Amino acid sequence: MRASTSKAARVRAGGLAIGLVAAVTASGAAAHAEPTPPVQPTPGTVTRTPGATPGTTPDTTPRATPGTTPGASASPSATAPGAGTDPAPSAAVPSEPSPADVGTVRPEDARAQAILVDREDQRIIQTRAVLAAMLQIGGVSSAYWKQPQIYGSAHGKTLVLPERDDPYTITDLAAAGGGKYFRRLSDGSYLLGIHVFVADGAELLLQSGSRPLVIRMGSGPGAFSSIVSFGGDIDLIGTARSPIRVTSWNVPDKGPDTAVEDGRAYIRAVGGKFKMEYAAVSHLGFWSGRTGGIALTGTDRPTSAVKHRSKAQRHEDKRLRLERNRNGQGGDGGGPGDVELGPAGGTASHLPAEELVSGSIQNSVITGNAYGLFVSGSNQTQVIGNRVHDSLVHGVLMHRFAKNATIENTTVTGSRGDGFVLSRATEKVRVVGCIAERNGRNGFTLNGQALADGPSASGESLVSYGDSSVSGSTARDNGRYGVELLGGRKLSVQGSRIVGGDMGIVVRAGAVDVRISGNTVTGQRRHGIALRDGVTGAAVGGNIVNGPVTGIYVRDSTTTIIGNTIQVAKVPKAHGISVLGGSEGTEVTSNTIRGAGTSAVHVSRSQGRVERADNNTDGWTDTSTLWMKAQRWIKPMNLVWAAVFLLVIISALRSREAGPSVRRGVHPYARQTRLEERLPQVLQRRIPRYGADTTPRSHNGASGEGALT
Repeated sequence: MRASTSKAARVRAGGLAIGLVAAVTASGAAAHAEPTPPVQPTPGTVTRTPGATPGTTPDTTPRATPGTTPGASASPSATAPGAGTDPAPSAAVPSEPSPADVGTVRPEDARAQAILVDREDQRIIQTRAVLAAMLQIGGVSSAYWKQPQIYGSAHGKTLVLPERDDPYTITDLAAAGGGKYFRRLSDGSYLLGIHVFVADGAELLLQSGSRPLVIRMGSGPGAFSSIVSFGGDIDLIGTARSPIRVTSWNVPDKGPDTAVEDGRAYIRAVGGKFKMEYAAVSHLGFWSGRTGGIALTGTDRPTSAVKHRSKAQRHEDKRLRLERNRNGQGGDGGGPGDVELGPAGGTASHLPAEELVSGSIQNSVITGNAYGLFVSGSNQTQVIGNRVHDSLVHGVLMHRFAKNATIENTTVTGSRGDGFVLSRATEKVRVVGCIAERNGRNGFTLNGQALADGPSASGESLVSYGDSSVSGSTARDNGRYGVELLGGRKLSVQGSRIVGGDMGIVVRAGAVDVRISGNTVTGQRRHGIALRDGVTGAAVGGNIVNGPVTGIYVRDSTTTIIGNTIQVAKVPKAHGISVLGGSEGTEVTSNTIRGAGTSAVHVSRSQGRVERADNNTDGWTDTSTLWMKAQRWIKPMNLVWAAVFLLVIISALRSREAGPSVRRGVHPYARQTRLEERLPQVLQRRIPRYGADTTPRSHNGASGEGALT
């Protein structure tokens, strides 16, 4: 009787699960009697159905959507909520390439991939909802649902690993479904042919033994697999001698899946913990960051509907609470980080501490992922000693609300986008001893701009972010800039080496209190260090700049430039330091400038006072033309004083027309003095001549000479 009751309970629970899945499924089923040739994706249709089990041999039978009967397939509605609305990367300055330009994607491919991402989100939410419902049934049947189960839906089959004390291993994966979905191949590797969901309180441990563990995640035309934890833990552990290897696997082609248009296998941790050591991961991910290959993401949803605490845990909680009360740190019992106290106008968006993901990725190699490593909503993530090659978008991307992270001794090469990206809303991220080489755009990008610049539907904060740094690192031969800092506060680049690229270090978009010090910048095509577009309170000191056309370039910004050594390229229009636009308060002092060009310190086009002092320009050769030199002096006040002096000179020259008296040194206005003040003077009267014999007569009629005094 008990057995039949238990069986009936399981049947009722199974019916509830199917009902929940059906209730949240937004897509309908469409019949397919026979396979159709691949076509270009169109809105509402895709060429790959997630969750189908890859076979070991080319599949020539009609493909069926997992979770439905053979011969029936489900396709998402073209108007399904969220379909194709995955947020696009933020637009950059129009004159510069944007992240969307990193890879050429046809509109139909982009639409299909966005739909797949949306379907994956729905599948994960449905799986979590069904598991939570099953665990709340209680009774004998609840024990049944605490065992690994395979859930089916219109979005694919999922192997669910519920909470338990011991970690799940490859043995548990192989046992699920009678070994159908995780089986060992002839070469000793394992083929995963189903989505895996690691629930809150569960741990999946994939670990190499005496020989490397190789896991091939099925990913071919019509299907791909994934490993996703939601509050649980994922551990990929290898050793230096026996690393664990994880790759996507296209069974028909007998190689990694290199086509992302129809989706690709990926690994993601939502909340919980993620750990990877001595792993070689390749060719995972597609389209978005969270499905980009290896993704660590926090969540604004509770990782579990109910947090079950053991007796020992409750006693420990009580002890800690009493200790806090004794120390005057009592509160209402919220978890650490659940409430943040800060000044008005602080960060509005916040994730509870227990919903942040934490992770450690060390001594691993990541090759050919869409995003080499994607992290968001995390706290104290450590990325140490890794190599990331040939990512389709960015190499290492720290996205929103990633804080207190450390990235050390990690190398990113060959990414189509940036090498390292610290996106908006990241704080206190340290990048130390890293290398970014031959990436399509920037080597390092630090973006501290606010999430909004005015009212927004989501009510985001207007406060900028920062306190992140790049130190002791190298950016070499990247397509755009070595390091770019956008907005934010207290960002810094220190003790790093920047080689090649269009510009070395660029600071812009209103960054505040930036520190650029102790760097070696060589071989740029234009500017070595550039600060522009509203940067304030910046300090540029102790840098060595060698080879660009302009050593340090400042436009519409205020900075202190002190103690730098600059050697510019020998071209006609080279400048050591150039200050333009509204740069009131900028100081240029104690710099050593060598080379040849238009000017060592160019401030003629700046507005406001620019202080220059103690700059050593002995090694500078001025190659400016006469007209350029004249332009330096043609300023409003100089023109006014020149006009005054010119007027004096012209007046003096015109006074020479007064006659010989001026040339003899006689006072030019002597004849205008009063009569009583004049000196006595003999006036000669001229007697008219009336004929040859006529003699002059005096006024008194007497002949002879007359005098008049």
